[in-house]
Amino acid sequence: MSTVVEQDTRNRRSAAEAPHTLAEPAPRTLSLLDQLGLWGNLGVSLLGPVGAIYLLAPTGGAQLSLVAAFVALVVGTLLGSLLIGLAAVPGARTGAPSMVLLRGLLGVRASYLPTVLNVLQLVGWTIFEIVVITSAAQQLLPWHGARWPYVVAAGTLATLMALRPLGAVRVLRRYALGAVLVATAYLYVQLLRNPLPSLTRGSWGDFWLAADFAIAVAVSWVPLASDYSRHSRTVRSAFLGAVGGYAVTQVAYYALGLIALSTVVSASADAGVLQHDVFAAFIAVPVGWLAFGVLVLRELDQCFADTYSTVVSVQNLRPLLDRRLLAVVVGGLATLAALTLDIGDYYNSLVLLGSVFVPMFAVFVVDYYLLRRSGSWDVSEHAPSRWLMILPWALGFAAYQLVNPGYIGWWRDRWTGLADAVGFAPATWMSASLLSFMVAAAATVALAPLERRTR
Repeated sequence: MSTVVEQDTRNRRSAAEAPHTLAEPAPRTLSLLDQLGLWGNLGVSLLGPVGAIYLLAPTGGAQLSLVAAFVALVVGTLLGSLLIGLAAVPGARTGAPSMVLLRGLLGVRASYLPTVLNVLQLVGWTIFEIVVITSAAQQLLPWHGARWPYVVAAGTLATLMALRPLGAVRVLRRYALGAVLVATAYLYVQLLRNPLPSLTRGSWGDFWLAADFAIAVAVSWVPLASDYSRHSRTVRSAFLGAVGGYAVTQVAYYALGLIALSTVVSASADAGVLQHDVFAAFIAVPVGWLAFGVLVLRELDQCFADTYSTVVSVQNLRPLLDRRLLAVVVGGLATLAALTLDIGDYYNSLVLLGSVFVPMFAVFVVDYYLLRRSGSWDVSEHAPSRWLMILPWALGFAAYQLVNPGYIGWWRDRWTGLADAVGFAPATWMSASLLSFMVAAAATVALAPLERRTR
């Protein structure tokens, strides 16, 4: 009898964790508080205060006023968070992770294209997060110039969290978010002791470029949303947790950066210098090392989320691969890569890759919520290919790049040249994210009759 009880206990414990393969059902164990804790932590980032420079000076030239930059932050974050919420709903309804949901949009084989792009993006972000954690830890606790112990520690801890993802989410909700809120409030109080410049000095000219940056940061989480919402107890919890948790903390952390850049940190075009100066400013405030230390440890959750979602994305290609083995492989490769990489233009490359998913998600939203209303969404291994749906995605991506080709020189030059060749000059009021979304959505609606006939 005791053996039966012990076996039942083990089964219940196992069911509380994410399944090892796609062949197993996803347990519905995450509450609204769990979802709020997860997304609230993911909205907090050491990159937020550094990335605030893209809100103040989106083109590297004339700065927006503080009011304009803050409004752009709020508008962009709310729009991006709404998209995260919409991306979380299908996972809560079907129990399928994000890349598997794309089988219903594109078919099994065609879904491999965005899956591969997402894996590249997520592995890149995992490496980048390890690099950021390492840089921050070195400033906080310098150790004879040695870098590798911090890299190995960050990679190992993130991998261990990815082995038990739902347990990690519950720990984040119970312990991490409260500590982060206290540390954040303390940094706000200390920075606001310094006099602020005029809130209205500057322009509104690049408002939508700044808002686009805030949208892009939020939308970078869209391809991960259903990886976690599939474990939500209700659809409502998944939506509210994603929108509410993420929006509040992203605004809080980029606003913290705006304050730092306006008071104690000089803006720099060099990402590495700017990051060093921002981190140093946080450490320099009274007992700032303790608050900053909390944020450094908390950064592990973004690294863990990227690692775990890489694993789940790979399972769309090979459904029976064990996620635990994949987590060790992904975490190990990312750690090795982080030992040899620094920041440079890496961040800009990842933002560019992330812009791929704005128009793709527009196609998904229109098809899932409007055209088929999710009733016939096929996420099986036999979902038929719908190659035609790649066309509106591509059109939306082109629209995005014509308006805002990003910050990588050669890539920007190509799209600027194409815009000149076709006589297109983006107006200052144009948002690349919104225009891309609308173009992809409109093209999806227009192609719907033809797509139905080709099934």
